[in-house]
Amino acid sequence: MSTLPPPFALLDMIMGSMVTQAIHVAAKLDVAEHLADGPLPADEIARRCGADADAVYRVLRVLATRSIFAQDEDGRFRLTPMAEALRDGAPVSMRAMALLLGHPFEWEHWGELTSAVATGEPVLPRLRQMGGYEFLAANPEFAGVFEAGMDNLSTLETEPIVAAYDFSGFETIVDVFGGKGTLLAKILATAPGVRGVLADQRAELLGAEEFLRSAGVGDRCAVDTAGLFEKPPAGADLYLMKHIVHEWPEQQALELLRNVRASIRDDGRLLLMEFVLPEGSQPHPGVLVDLWLMILMGGKERTRSQYTELLRQAGFRLTRVIETGSPVAIVEAVPA
Repeated sequence: MSTLPPPFALLDMIMGSMVTQAIHVAAKLDVAEHLADGPLPADEIARRCGADADAVYRVLRVLATRSIFAQDEDGRFRLTPMAEALRDGAPVSMRAMALLLGHPFEWEHWGELTSAVATGEPVLPRLRQMGGYEFLAANPEFAGVFEAGMDNLSTLETEPIVAAYDFSGFETIVDVFGGKGTLLAKILATAPGVRGVLADQRAELLGAEEFLRSAGVGDRCAVDTAGLFEKPPAGADLYLMKHIVHEWPEQQALELLRNVRASIRDDGRLLLMEFVLPEGSQPHPGVLVDLWLMILMGGKERTRSQYTELLRQAGFRLTRVIETGSPVAIVEAVPA
């Protein structure tokens, strides 16, 4: 709880965008990596980064006030636990997310929030004349930044998801639009008797087969290049959709779910890995992601009751919502 008077606490939040950019600069210059072996003065950091010494000092001074880096009595800067997370090699790195959320494209998108709120429509079709996936395909540099940022988040979520659910009793698991297969590989590693199918039209581009082989599950996991709005491979007893449904407005979300309903076995299960928002206004990381989805794709995060209704319309019955050790929950459903 802030001890600042309300107007000043509000001002601190308003100026948060400046902190985002300062973190982005530190990530871009790889400052945390330069400090991995110990504290350094700002001029030496700047020399190693190829930047201006005074400017580097001023950025790091700002970040030190937020416990992102710390300044010793001799003036040198050092890593803190949060600064450590700006290293690519950290156990859990957020560097790619810092690069993504400070990227000029992202700032353009967020600059259109007023338009999205006024119209209820995503901004990409108007601003870029294309949808989200088309925009990524047309801008490979940004797509690389975006995918790396998503990998940062996936790293935070994968272990808690696998720990929260028993996958060992299934025969075949289909991961719908599962990227290169990070989640599916982890699941198969913990359930040696289960076979998997990674269904994603981007599989070759993302190097999925090589990744699955390197993860030691290539012999138990097939790759299918079905498009997102095509029916996934039929006949499996478990279908996974991680952060897929939330990207789309109701009609497209229903289409995705109905395609799975047409493919799933009668005794099968569907798991959605999503932020499940509280019904009221309690703090939750998903409420900010909800705005992000509204801007980019017209998607939304949903509450339990909203998922219950969405799944009912698609021919499923929600059976339970399982909390994990991350903000992401597992929404379990069966064919109705």
